[in-house]
Amino acid sequence: MAIVSKVKDKAEEKAAKVADPVAASMDVATQQMIARAQELGIDTVFDRAVQMKPCNIGTQGICCKNCSMGPCRLPLPKGGIEGEDTRKGLCGATANTIAARNFIRMIAGGASAHSDHGRSVAEVFMSAARKETDAYKIKDTTKLVAVAKELGVSTTVEVDGETRDRDLDEVALEVAKIAMNEWGKPEGELLYLKRAPQPLYEKWSKTGVKPRNIDREIVEIMHRTHMGVDQDYKNLIKQGTRAALADGWGGSMLATDLQDILFGTPYPLQSEANLGVMKEDHVNIVIHGHEPVLSEIIVAVSQRKDILEYAKSKGAKGIQLSGICCTANEILQRHGVPPAGTFLQQELAIITGACDAMVVDIQCIFQNLANVAKCFHTKLITTHPIAKMEQDNVLHIEFDEHHALEDAERIVKLAIDNFQNRGQEVMIPRQKATQIAGFGVESIQYHLGGTFRGTYYTLNDNIINGRIRGIAGVVGCNNARTRHNEAHIQVVKELIKNDVIVLTTGCNGIACAMEGLLTPESAMVYCGPGLREVCETVGIPPVLHLGSCVDNSRILLAATEVVKAGGLGKDICDLPAAGSAPEWMSEKAISIGHYFVASGVYTVFGVTLPTSGAPVFHNYLANELEKLYGGKWDLETDPIKHAQLMIAHIDKKRKELGIDKARDRVLMDMADRQKLEA
Repeated sequence: MAIVSKVKDKAEEKAAKVADPVAASMDVATQQMIARAQELGIDTVFDRAVQMKPCNIGTQGICCKNCSMGPCRLPLPKGGIEGEDTRKGLCGATANTIAARNFIRMIAGGASAHSDHGRSVAEVFMSAARKETDAYKIKDTTKLVAVAKELGVSTTVEVDGETRDRDLDEVALEVAKIAMNEWGKPEGELLYLKRAPQPLYEKWSKTGVKPRNIDREIVEIMHRTHMGVDQDYKNLIKQGTRAALADGWGGSMLATDLQDILFGTPYPLQSEANLGVMKEDHVNIVIHGHEPVLSEIIVAVSQRKDILEYAKSKGAKGIQLSGICCTANEILQRHGVPPAGTFLQQELAIITGACDAMVVDIQCIFQNLANVAKCFHTKLITTHPIAKMEQDNVLHIEFDEHHALEDAERIVKLAIDNFQNRGQEVMIPRQKATQIAGFGVESIQYHLGGTFRGTYYTLNDNIINGRIRGIAGVVGCNNARTRHNEAHIQVVKELIKNDVIVLTTGCNGIACAMEGLLTPESAMVYCGPGLREVCETVGIPPVLHLGSCVDNSRILLAATEVVKAGGLGKDICDLPAAGSAPEWMSEKAISIGHYFVASGVYTVFGVTLPTSGAPVFHNYLANELEKLYGGKWDLETDPIKHAQLMIAHIDKKRKELGIDKARDRVLMDMADRQKLEA
C-alpha cells in the first residue's frame, strides 16, 4: 500500500507541474495563451517540457540503439576523459563511432525531409508541365529560363539557320524531367554543385564529397550506420557531408527554384505576425507545415467571390488565413498571408477558440494538436499521404495535384461550415506586429545591388567600406528546452547593433517579425550607425526574411553572388559571414548546419550539440573540418556570447581581407563613375 501511495503521489506531483508562462516565453501573446490553457486544464508543449526532463546521455550523442543488444550508453566519466578513452558498446563501438553514427543519421533524417519535400514539388511541377492539372501553371517564366540554364536545358533552338527562343512549355517539361532525375540518376553528380564558387567546388572534388544523387547519399548513411559497418568517425562524417550537400545544393535548392517558377518568385511585401492576426468575426483557417503545393490553392480558393459569399451566408464577415511554421512562410512571402506563430505556438492557435480549421501537411506538427482540438470546435485536417494521426477526431483529406481545386474547396467549406459551431469563450490575444517579408536573391540584388549594375556590387562596397560589418544567416526552429524566442531575438539584436545585416528563414523569421525587427523603421532603434544608414537609404529592414527552412538555399546563393561581385575573396569561406541556429530542435537543422559548414560557413548552434559526449569527434567538427571546407561547427548557449562569437569570426575575416580599417568617404564625380567597370 505504501508503494502504491508513493506512485500515486508522484503521479499527482507530475500532473501538478506546469510551466511558468513568463519563464516559458518572452512573447506576451504566448504567455497569455499558456495561462489560458492551464486554466482550462489543457497541457501544452511548455508544460510537458517541465514534466519531462531530457536524457543527459542522449543529448551528448553517446547512446547507441542501432541493434537489439543495446541501447548501449557511454556516459562521460565525472571530470571528463583523462588519457585514453576506453568506453565501448557491446560490439566495441567507441564513443566517437556512436556519436558520428547518430550525428549523420540526423543529417539523413533532415536531408530526407527537405529532399522529399522537393520531390513532391518536382512531381507537381511535372504535372503542370504536362498540362495534367488546371490548378498549377508556370507563373515566373524568367525564373524558368534561369533555372533551365543551370540544369543544362537549352532555351533556344536553331530554325532555318536562325536562333529562336524555344517554346516555354517544352523548356518546362525538359526542366521537370532533369530535375526529377536528380533524386535517383545512376551516375554523375548533382548539377547544382556547379553553382557554387569554383574554389568550393574544387574542395568538394578533392575531398570526394560531391553527391551522386539525392536519394543514394541518404540510403548510404543508413547502410553505413547499420551495426557493424562503418566504424571510422572521419569516414562517417564524410558521408554525412555528401548527404548534407545533397540537401542544401540539391533537394532544398530544387524545391525553392521549382516553387518560385510555379507560384512566383517572392518580392518584398507587407504583412503582420503573431496570434493577434486571427479575427473573431472571420472564419479562421490556420495552415501549418512545410509544403506549399496545397496551401497555394487554399489561398486562391479562399479569395474567390463565391467562397467569400458562402462565408458571409454563415454569419462570418470573411475568411482570415494565417499560418504556422514554414507553410506560413511560403504563403507569407508570396501572398502576404500573416503567420499566427512559430513552431511552439501551434497548440495555442487552437486554444484561442477561434480556429475553425487547422490544415496540416508535413514536418514539425504536434500529434497533441488532436487532443487540443477535442477541447474546442476546431476541425483538424491532415492532407499528406505520409502524415496521418491516429486520433479519431482528425479528418484526412488526401491532397492530389490533379484534384487540387476540389480538395482546397472542400477544406475551406468545412472551415466555413464550422464557424457556427464556435463556443462563446473566444480569446484572441491582441499582440501582432507589422513586417516586411518576401526577400530573395533577386530582390536583394535589386535593393542592395543596384538596378543598373544588376550585381551585388553595392552590398559588397558597403561591406568593404565598413558600413555593413558582415552578413549573418540566423535560422531555425524553436526549442521548448529554452525560453521561447528569447535566444532568436537576443542573437539578432546583438548582431544588428554591431552593424551585421541578418538574413533569416523559418521560425527565426517569424520570431523576428513578432518582435518588430522586420521593418525598415526598426533600424533606427536597434542598429549600429553603419547598418542604420544603409537601411535608411535603401528602405529595407536590417533583418531580411528569405522564406521557409527549405529556402536556406537562398542564403547559399546570395553568398555566392557576393563572391561573384568581387572584392571579398574568391570563396564563401573568405566572406565576413557566419551562420546561426539559436533554438534548433529538428534533424533538418543538423542537415542545414552541416551543409553550411561544408559550404565554408562558420556555424554556431544554441541549446546543445549531440556530440559533446565524444570529445575527439566533437573537436573534429569544431576544428578539423575547417581545414577541409573552410567552415566549422561551434556551440554557445548564451545568446549574447553566441552573437559575439559570430562577430569575432566576421572581424577575423575582415582582417584577412584587409578591410578592417575605416575608410574615408569619397565623393565621386561623373568621370570617376565612368572609370568603374560596368
